[in-house]
Amino acid sequence: MTCRNLTPEERAVIIDKGTERPFTGRFYLNKERGLYLCRQCDAPLFRSDDKFESGTGWPSFDDAIPGAVRQVPDADGRRTEIVCAKCGGHLGHVFFGEGLTPKSARFCVNSISLSFDPADKPAAATEKAVFAGGCFWGVEYHFRKVKGVLSTRVGYIGGKTEHPSYRQVCTGMTGHAEALEIEYDPKVVGYEELAKLFFEIHDPTQFNRQGPDVGNQYRSAVFYTSDEQKRIVESLIARLEGKGYRVVTEVVKAGEFWPAEEYHQDYYEKTGHHPYCHIYQKRF
Repeated sequence: MTCRNLTPEERAVIIDKGTERPFTGRFYLNKERGLYLCRQCDAPLFRSDDKFESGTGWPSFDDAIPGAVRQVPDADGRRTEIVCAKCGGHLGHVFFGEGLTPKSARFCVNSISLSFDPADKPAAATEKAVFAGGCFWGVEYHFRKVKGVLSTRVGYIGGKTEHPSYRQVCTGMTGHAEALEIEYDPKVVGYEELAKLFFEIHDPTQFNRQGPDVGNQYRSAVFYTSDEQKRIVESLIARLEGKGYRVVTEVVKAGEFWPAEEYHQDYYEKTGHHPYCHIYQKRF
């Protein structure tokens, strides 16, 4: 999980559970449409449609995004604290039974605990990349750390069976490779940088395997989505071969990408484990 560095004022509220002065927060009177995010980890917390004017001096919502906010009774039992369910950052308190809205709930939040994502902002121009280099858990682990990578999902590509399951792919009979689909912002990180990382977190000289994982589903492959991606990958392979590496990485036009089962997504972040067959080795 990525958390931003906080200012002393933000730490005083988000970490030390302080309270900003009423009527001073930047979002107290905000009426724009959009999402309110956790200031510390950017997790979506509240929708503008649930915001209302409570007269208390702090941003108030009568509902939270399901699962986004955790309620923690104060030690004295008098109030209920609300924290970000993802990072645990302090948001404020929640009150029930006041009758201020039909839902009769008031999530009273410090503006300093929030960021705002407006609904009418220009759509970001993003691109996708697909890499296969052994167990997709480890490949995802490394790419999730890259600035400019907006989202990742593991899945299956390059085979002949529609909607394959993990069990089917593991037989080696469907022809699919375990792969990672990356959505990234090309203004922040370029495809060449991503492709270089791909060749540095796995061994592109191993055929139909990666470390202890053996089978064609663990093959090294790049599934390009444009001629420019193909050119970049072939150029990097040529550079590696010029250094003496016997590269077996396939370079194939991307076809249908089938997302893997939910328990495979963000596997290492969910489990707290670390890759067993992917390590970084600088090659360029």
